[in-house]
Amino acid sequence: MFNLLFSLGLILSGLTLGYLIQQLDRCGALKLPFPLEEVRKFLQKIGLFFFMSISFLGAVWVIRIGDMRIITLPALCVLALLLGGVLALFAARVMRLGRRQTGAYYACGSFTNIGSVGALVVFIFLGEQAFALVPLYKLFEEMTYYAIGFPITKFYSSERGKKERLGSRLKKVFTDAFVLVALGALTVGGVLNLTGIERPPFFGAVTSLFVPVGTFILLVSIGMAMRISSINKYLTQGMVIAAIKFVAIPAVIGSLAYMLGFGKIEGGLPLKVVLILSSMPVAFTALVPPSLYDLDIDLANACWFTTTVGLLAILPWLYFLISFI
Repeated sequence: MFNLLFSLGLILSGLTLGYLIQQLDRCGALKLPFPLEEVRKFLQKIGLFFFMSISFLGAVWVIRIGDMRIITLPALCVLALLLGGVLALFAARVMRLGRRQTGAYYACGSFTNIGSVGALVVFIFLGEQAFALVPLYKLFEEMTYYAIGFPITKFYSSERGKKERLGSRLKKVFTDAFVLVALGALTVGGVLNLTGIERPPFFGAVTSLFVPVGTFILLVSIGMAMRISSINKYLTQGMVIAAIKFVAIPAVIGSLAYMLGFGKIEGGLPLKVVLILSSMPVAFTALVPPSLYDLDIDLANACWFTTTVGLLAILPWLYFLISFI
């Protein structure tokens, strides 16, 4: 129960603090040394480049993969992202959304908060051994966004006639600093694991501190960009995306993981990880394509906010569910 309350408290306090900073800066009550957007991006870099990358490296360093079925984790992640996008397109058609709204809706259905919130929940609920599976699960996450997600959202924009080669899109993936740091942490941790070099005892304490601190910093940066003015206007669309994120995707991906035998590996640890990571809310990254391609950013923001707040209600259910695996 402490783990559940700690996760809920950390997520809520991080978002609240970030939003409070945003509002104080907007009314002039708080004087930041740099513009709010620059501060927000700086916090993201600290959280991802330093805290989360070192945490992933340390966790991968000591992971023990005794069953090769684990290597299917990246495929399950890609399938979850594509399934969310397809279901969002279907829902958009049923609700008769316009092109600008449909493109934004696809991004919300597909793009998922795996690396920060998902990683935190896995670490707090299941520990470091499970946390080490997170970078493996999300190995092709960014590639899926850039190679598939962005082109699909762009198709629904006014720029749909302008084509961008696949090679150019993939180049953006592998030259993106966040992707390079994540892959670097995974590679270095994997090499250290394979060489048999013992991880220093203090590294476990470092990971236990860095994961919540890094996630809190990322949540503050997210809260600094929260916009709640459009929530009521798109409440129905937000609730539908919540159903896709919290019910449909974990039901399908969790069932596939179960059929792959994940429930029989390490006491069902991989299955628990898949259930948690496939149940995460809309990623803040989902707001990027609407900004780039003149899609409905208010709709994207509403879906992001609805599912992020909805996660507070889903976490107790997830905690209850994985306790029976």
